[in-house]
Amino acid sequence: MAFSILGTGSAVPSKVVTNSELSIFLETDDEWISSRTGISERRVLTSESLTDLAAKAAERALESANIAASELDFILCPTLRGDQLFPSLSSRVSGRIGASCPALDINAACSGFVFALDVARAYFAAGQARRMLIVCAEAMSRLTDWTDRSTTVLFGDAAGAVVLGPGEGPLALRLTTSCNEEWLVSDVPSGNSPFAPYSPGTFLRMNGREVFKFAVSAIDKDVRLLCEQAGTSPEDVDYYLLHQANLRIIEAARSRLALPPERFPTNIQHYGNTSSASIPLLLDEQVRAGNMQKGQLLFLSAFGAGLSTGSCLLRWEA
Repeated sequence: MAFSILGTGSAVPSKVVTNSELSIFLETDDEWISSRTGISERRVLTSESLTDLAAKAAERALESANIAASELDFILCPTLRGDQLFPSLSSRVSGRIGASCPALDINAACSGFVFALDVARAYFAAGQARRMLIVCAEAMSRLTDWTDRSTTVLFGDAAGAVVLGPGEGPLALRLTTSCNEEWLVSDVPSGNSPFAPYSPGTFLRMNGREVFKFAVSAIDKDVRLLCEQAGTSPEDVDYYLLHQANLRIIEAARSRLALPPERFPTNIQHYGNTSSASIPLLLDEQVRAGNMQKGQLLFLSAFGAGLSTGSCLLRWEA
């Protein structure tokens, strides 16, 4: 037994930060940012908490699936960090929506949504779940150095969710992790133990050039590999829902595959890189716009710190 996506939901902060606003305190401008990233604006948490966003996205996904929180067998929450180190974000979301099932956070950085799909697949295959909720929620504004234009302009805050039930998917799924502590990393303070030296920690740091090359290569490789495993071809895929990290990465991957741009929907223009929330946020937008039709073939692919990758080929069953 595998899964199908029964419903989707998303939520973003009310605060919109444009490129022009960033230029007030950063040595940059709209042309510099948009030409290099494709981003025009992003959403940033101010009065809301990350738990607020996650719970709202979860409630919308449950409503979309016509499922009550009491029917859930498990909640998975991909996130880099919740509002607190503990209780976990998944636990707090569970309490907000009135669920009574086990809840677990997953940290696979930007690949977290696809990693969670694979964990869910295992629960369905083992017969241990019939209804599962995945809620991806990220507060990237808390992890970036707002004096560093190379990273600050890229990221935004958001939450995206899906409800899963029994189904025929995925047709193919692949995860990878290759340890790399140089290209994409964020440290935390080491605490104040009297038995160890103190380290204040650092904000997110990224080698954009190397991450770009890694991402384009990983997407291209996974598309061809998963399509071969499923007995189909890249030309047969209706939509490529790729991690919205940089528009130039998406365009480079599309160019390698020689496919038309309408198969690669984007929303990075409005939200920036929202880490694990990126794909479910984009998926929810496409569903609510009426673009997802039963039987369509979807390819989901993400990459992030680790370095991690996650790709999934599935047929839309809703």
